[in-house]
Amino acid sequence: METIYGSVFKGANAIYACQLNGKGGITAFGEDSLVTAEQPVWQHLDYKNPDSHQWLMNTALLSSPVKEGLVSESIRPKVLRTGEGTLITLRSVNRNDNARPDHLVSFRIYINDKIIISSRHRKIHSIDQVQEDLHNGVGAKSTGNWLIEIAGAITDEVNDFIEELHDNLIELEDNILEQKVPGRGELVLLRKQLIVLRRYMAPQRDVFIRLASERLPWMSDEERRLMQEVSDRLGRGMDDLDGCIARTAILADEITSMMADAMNRRIYMMSLLTMIFLPTTFLTGLFGVNLGGIPGNKYQFGFGLFTLLLSLLMVIFAWWLRRSKWL
Repeated sequence: METIYGSVFKGANAIYACQLNGKGGITAFGEDSLVTAEQPVWQHLDYKNPDSHQWLMNTALLSSPVKEGLVSESIRPKVLRTGEGTLITLRSVNRNDNARPDHLVSFRIYINDKIIISSRHRKIHSIDQVQEDLHNGVGAKSTGNWLIEIAGAITDEVNDFIEELHDNLIELEDNILEQKVPGRGELVLLRKQLIVLRRYMAPQRDVFIRLASERLPWMSDEERRLMQEVSDRLGRGMDDLDGCIARTAILADEITSMMADAMNRRIYMMSLLTMIFLPTTFLTGLFGVNLGGIPGNKYQFGFGLFTLLLSLLMVIFAWWLRRSKWL
């Protein structure tokens, strides 16, 4: 690719635009700037912004598959080599206001030795540190180094979210050990978040592995080694995810068992109460028939004696059940 003039980025309306100086910082970038391998440029766009979308569709810097990849709704992590560059789709935790973290944010990147064009719609907080490092002069020195820092920042944020889910899981386990049934939907939400994260982080780890194994011209051997370390970090997070998913299945079985035991205890107590009142029910039914000759119907204290008899019978029957270890 020949030297690129800064004027080709006119009208991109980027969220963030800078030119790397090769020393960990950035330099002023304008229409008169030259984009070279020593001073690559980073354009960060909102693909749903009309100006940015139009620039992406009309620029001669990108091929048609790259343009479609940068604005498409595809959300599965993947990597596609095209010409001198590579199109990468990643997923990051959603830390925006009024949003659930498991509603992951898509991050699309086209990168070669001279340009980095990234696009998203919802904000990705994990790249704020990358931008801050560049402003402080301790950031990426090349496009390959930039990709490693982005991958590392996203992976760290994902692993932090996995730790949050793990802490929530431990809290649920402690509550169940104390015979406290979690609120309705708590375990379902936790399990859903774990499964969603597992679904998208598995292919994302594969993307990092491929980037570490393929000999891309804009990545050095050291950068490939660092990318492999990022992949390993995400892999350890995946192992934690698998363990958490298995533990939620055990928790679901335990909750089912606890609720079944509680129901059985209630049914058992109701059965015992029925047994205690069974003799009295028989006697009250017998003496309640509307026929002549019922004993005590003309005796002044007949009702009191009958009530006392029923109470005594209930106490004796309850004592017998307790002695028989039914109560």
